[in-house]
Order: sequence, then structure tokens, then C-alpha cells
Amino acid sequence: MRIPGRGRVPLFSSILWPFVLDAFPLVFDLRSYRAGLKALRLPSLVIAAVSCALGIVLAYQAGRGDWINSAAVMVAGLALQAGVNLVNDFFEFHQRKVDDKVANLRFTPRQRETLEWLIFLVGLALFGVAGLVGLFIAWRTGWPVLVLGVTGFFGGFFYTGEPLNYKRRGLAVALVFFLMGVIMISGSYYAVARSFSWDIAAISVPVSFLVSLILLTNELRDYEADVRHGIRTLAVRIGYAPAVRVYCGLLFLAYATPALLALAGIYPHLRYLYLALPFAIPPFLLMGRPPAARARIVPAVMLHHLAFGTLFCLAYFLPSAVRK
Repeated sequence: MRIPGRGRVPLFSSILWPFVLDAFPLVFDLRSYRAGLKALRLPSLVIAAVSCALGIVLAYQAGRGDWINSAAVMVAGLALQAGVNLVNDFFEFHQRKVDDKVANLRFTPRQRETLEWLIFLVGLALFGVAGLVGLFIAWRTGWPVLVLGVTGFFGGFFYTGEPLNYKRRGLAVALVFFLMGVIMISGSYYAVARSFSWDIAAISVPVSFLVSLILLTNELRDYEADVRHGIRTLAVRIGYAPAVRVYCGLLFLAYATPALLALAGIYPHLRYLYLALPFAIPPFLLMGRPPAARARIVPAVMLHHLAFGTLFCLAYFLPSAVRK
């Protein structure tokens, strides 16, 4: 690296060493871990857990289970989403279009900048873990798994990453239907069963509707802040009330499509699935609350997703779940 008046300066001494000096104290600062957990958004990992679990369950139900690949799929899926969460926290911070989520921790500006770079590097490390596990799965299963993994990586990276940043283009709700829904579920099934089935893609649709619903819930929670910062999410583009109607439509489709799948003979039964409906009530009620109270809506919708996903999978094991 060349600095005017000083000639060529080694990269390590000019950039990396100062960063190491700034980062070292943060490694021993408990506030850093609190900020990291905030950026990790642990409840959101339910999305990857449910999608991967459904693909694995469907593989076992088809008589093609593989416990090694099943464990690898779950690790890769969770690592990928955790990496996506951390990297997107970094992009949102540097775009200066969101309120600082950890302002209460009172970092200095220099510490805050260094912390975000540490969060970004951990996110990239998690992408690396997902990639290595993906290579292992591809070695045991086949190269199409790599295509699915690369698709997931780019889809997650460019959620808020430039130049695509499909969140501000209002495309997030639609794209995650495929990325974290249909593709992740079908890909998990392929990685375990070593085959693809259009029936599996069809079975993934109800859970995929709920994945889109979760992203829309995020946009409804942040509606006022996104308007203030000029972030053109789907909710901002169509307005709060129309976005709530889209939310209700997605919720209806998530519960209606299993009935159609059962009628088509590719989903066992609905006996227990609708026990998840009570979990859908709290998020709906929170939508009419003021912005500060609306902060609880995302954990509530994640709990509903976990209940729905668990019951959706258990239909294959609970009484009357055997196909005739």
C-alpha cells in the first residue's frame, strides 16, 4: 500500500495491525458479545431449523434417510442463516439507514466501527463453515448441492448487500419464499435423499408462505423507521394497512394449502396442524399497537413459525399420518 510522502507501506502495518489493536480490547468486553447476540438474531434461526428439518423429515418418510447428511444439512443451514444475519447487520450499519440497535451499550464511534467489522468477519467465517459442510455433503451426494448452497449464499448476502440490496427494492418478501422456503426445504431433502421430487417442492409451499410472512413482519415492525430512513421495503411501498392485508393473505394461504396438499394425496392429514392457530393470534393483535409495543411482534411470529413447522413435520409420525 502506497501512502503519499511515505512510499510503500506494508498492508499489515498500515491497516491490519491498527485493526487488531482496536479489536483486541473488544474481544474481552462483554458489551461486544451482547451486541453480537443482538446482530445474530437468535430467534430468526427458527426459519432455517424448520426448513432443514422438514426436508430431512420428508427424506426419512420416503425411506431415504441418512443421519450423517441430516446432521450436516442442519449445521450448514443454521451456519448459513447466522452468517446472513451478521453480514446484513454490518451492511445496515454502514448504510446509515437504520437506528443503532446497540446505542445503549455506549461504544465510542471508533469502537462501534471496529465492532461491526468483527461482526462482519464472524459472519464470513460462518459462511465458510456452511461452505465446508456443503462441500462434504456434495462429496457424499452430488454437485447439485453446491449450486443450491451458492444460491443461498448470494441470496442471503445481497439481502442488504449492494449492489442488489433487494430489501430496499421491496423484493425481500417474495425472494425469501424461494430462498429460505422452497429451495432450502427441497435442497435439504435432496442432500439427504439424493434425489429431487416435485412433490417435495409442493409440500414446501405452506412453510414457505410463513417464511415470507416473517420477513413482512420485520417490515411492519420497522415501518416508521424505514419510512424515516427512506428504505423502500414492500410495506413502505404499499403502505402499512395494505401490508397488514398481505400478512393476513399469507397466513391464510399457509393454513389453506395443506388442505389442498392432503386432497392431492401428498400430505398425510391435518389433524394436528391447526393446533398452531392460537400462536398466530398474538402477532396479529400486536399489529395495531404503537411502534414501541410492536417490537414484540417478531418473537411472537417466530414462536408461531416454530409451532406450525413442528406440527407440520409431526404429521408424518403422529396417528393417521401413514399414507394410504
